[in-house]
Amino acid sequence: MKNKPPYSLGSVDRALHLASLLQQEGVLRVTDAAERLTISPSTAHRLLAMLVYRDFAIQAPDRSYLPGPRLRPAEQTTAPTVLLRRRALPHLRWLVETAGETAQLFVPSHTEVQIIATVECDRALRVGDRAGQSLPIHLASGGKAILAERADADLEPVYESLDRDQRNRLQRELNGVRANGFAVNDQHTETGLTALGVALHNEQGTAVAAIAVALPSVRFRPTLVHDWVRPLKTAAARIESTFSPSP
Repeated sequence: MKNKPPYSLGSVDRALHLASLLQQEGVLRVTDAAERLTISPSTAHRLLAMLVYRDFAIQAPDRSYLPGPRLRPAEQTTAPTVLLRRRALPHLRWLVETAGETAQLFVPSHTEVQIIATVECDRALRVGDRAGQSLPIHLASGGKAILAERADADLEPVYESLDRDQRNRLQRELNGVRANGFAVNDQHTETGLTALGVALHNEQGTAVAAIAVALPSVRFRPTLVHDWVRPLKTAAARIESTFSPSP
């Protein structure tokens, strides 16, 4: 697991973040980029112009930006990420206000999950924005919540990369997720980070995404799990309700 460098260059980080968003979502406008990175439209325009210059982006006739020739198309996820993110954000904000910790939204992509949205809490010590990051699906809390609802045959691509002990451990974890209704990632993807995740289901009842509460491990207490899980499940139900067409 890669941690952010202690002396990272903000402009480089933002440009790479934009490139990742273009690859995942396929189209961005200047206003979208500014909102996603919490920067001014003028800064977003300069970053996108540099991506165009280096062939990481191209500008369409309607002035939106598309992935350029240097960005290989990302594998399609099982959820329409732009619409899902838009629908989920208000409920993620409510989750942060209620649970007091950072909230994340995941979509699966083969043997990984991608974080497509983060809403940070306002505590001094908190889990920061991980949007655009990909994690092994069998380690992330959101990934395990999704895997727990898959048939055994559909788990084989994940099991193929694991040794026997890892496979047995994952099977036990998934059984626990099915019994408890939520998954836990206790420092499996990043030292000092603990997360609890639940799956999001489409109208057919298929797990197509997941949300999680992520917090510094120093604040994690098993006795407080249900204080996080209750609002987590409520937020999931509210997001799922947006998948159904209005009567």
